[in-house]
Amino acid sequence: MSDDHMVLKKRHSSHLMSFRKLHFVAAVLSLLALMPVLPAKSTDPLTLVVFGDSLVAGYQLAPDEAFPAQLEQALQARGHNVKVINAGVSGDTSSAGLSRLDWSIGPDADAVLLELGANDALRGIPPANTRQNIDEMVRRLSERGVPVLVAGMLAPPNLGPEYAEDFNPIFQYVAEKYGALLYPFFLEGVALDPDLNLDDGMHPNARGVSVIVGNVLPSVEELLARAGS
Repeated sequence: MSDDHMVLKKRHSSHLMSFRKLHFVAAVLSLLALMPVLPAKSTDPLTLVVFGDSLVAGYQLAPDEAFPAQLEQALQARGHNVKVINAGVSGDTSSAGLSRLDWSIGPDADAVLLELGANDALRGIPPANTRQNIDEMVRRLSERGVPVLVAGMLAPPNLGPEYAEDFNPIFQYVAEKYGALLYPFFLEGVALDPDLNLDDGMHPNARGVSVIVGNVLPSVEELLARAGS
């Protein structure tokens, strides 16, 4: 076999190998192009807004004793990557809450714990008004795709059974209407216990807040699950 023939044979073999390599690379790239691109898992914490009145604002408590702060600490201790925002305003009725809802709960909110209605009952506001306001707040949040945990309240006994009959079911009704979560009574285990309340007998002290956090924690974890935690 001549030298020229050997050179041509080597060149042909080299070109064939190069062609096969290019064909293999092209096939791999085609397969990669067909594979779905999965988004990187976010490390940003979920934002949970606690929206309510003095019961969550931390009336006469240090900032780290208020309900949102204690709730955040409890959730993080259980491994949740979450930031809890205190959007409580002392004295707020459901009407006042509705009026500030849109600017108090910004677009960064991933979930909301809604606690309002206690001041409505204390002032004897017609339950129909309270129901309309709570309904509208949950409706707006639901339309935004924000999962909600409705914290219920009970009417004071001194207002009589008729008022309680109209007021107490409000929170369950609204939660069921919009498929929201419900925690039936925010002050469960704390109301009327002098060891767990301030001297006014209405607002929880730091120990009382801790009891509330422990009681509501499973419901909040379910809320975070809905928000994608």
